[in-house]
Amino acid sequence: MKVECTRDKLAHAIAGAEKITGKNLTLPVLGCILIEAKNNQLIVRSTNLDLGIEITVPVKVDEEGIIAVPGGILSSFISQIQSKNVMLETVEGNLKVSTPQNSTVIKSMLHEDFPKIPVIEDGKSFSIAAQQFVQGLQSVWYSSSTSSMKPELSSVYVYADGDEAVFVATDSFRLAEKRIPLKNSKEFPSILIPHRNVLEIIRTLEGSKDEVQVKMNKNQISFAFEGIYLTSRIVDGVFPDYRQIIPKEFKTETIVLKADFQQALKIANIFSDAFKQVNVKVDPSKKIFELKTRNSDVGENVNRIDGALSGDPIEINFNYKYIVDSFQSLNSDSIALQFAALNRPMIMKGVSDSSFTYLVMPMNK
Repeated sequence: MKVECTRDKLAHAIAGAEKITGKNLTLPVLGCILIEAKNNQLIVRSTNLDLGIEITVPVKVDEEGIIAVPGGILSSFISQIQSKNVMLETVEGNLKVSTPQNSTVIKSMLHEDFPKIPVIEDGKSFSIAAQQFVQGLQSVWYSSSTSSMKPELSSVYVYADGDEAVFVATDSFRLAEKRIPLKNSKEFPSILIPHRNVLEIIRTLEGSKDEVQVKMNKNQISFAFEGIYLTSRIVDGVFPDYRQIIPKEFKTETIVLKADFQQALKIANIFSDAFKQVNVKVDPSKKIFELKTRNSDVGENVNRIDGALSGDPIEINFNYKYIVDSFQSLNSDSIALQFAALNRPMIMKGVSDSSFTYLVMPMNK
């Protein structure tokens, strides 16, 4: 193999691939990046068996070839090169990286041991703006469980509902749902993307301003855009019918400024106990909306917030952290807090944005 390429394009591809390399003692080749030169293209691949990526970079190929080298070493070295152009070539089975100022040889591993990256041939597909798909994942992923006891809960559930793609995640204590419009309404099978893969999918897609072609079958989901092909394993499971737990009617509602509510929660957290419990009291007849926290070692705090209150009085406890997590997804200056009953979940929504719904289960006193 002998290739000439620009340093910036090479560094970007290598850095993107290196993040998906695996650390597997029984299969050390997963820690490698596979580099293949052919048809005036450099194809950079990596996988950890859960995720796989293939990045294609236009280059000048003087001699075709393929080689597997440790991703961490190659990425660290390429990131430090100052030269605009780089020469890659195989020398005695290893990779030689040359610039006018530097010459380095990186030992290789058997490229024949490198696993194939799955290609979805016969799945369902749809196109969506990369930023919209990222927004869907970012809006809900933090609500999924980090435990592997129930794989369907440690996932982001994605399904089609008419002309929308719906993203949902829950750990059974809270639930987030985000609806993203699809330009071309198209049915596709519901899937579960593993929690641990979501952040890497977001990182890979968020730099794109174009549309991404999404393809899926019963085992994999893939994303193709701008010379990048990313594929992820999907979870074989059934997501709970979450719509049954979302209240249809509410007895109490509070509309407050998001900034006021955030500030009150920051103060309340100073005095919260080990369970991060915050008491929420709403009494529309007395125009009272207050947050109360108490810690026997620190003290207690009561904070009243201005808002538009309606309905019956209610006093209920929640986990402070679960409420705060939702603010990153509430794209509205004012938010509505809706209560159905004492032992029912609270619903949070942006007043000017109906695409996001957040549910928080109450805590026992």
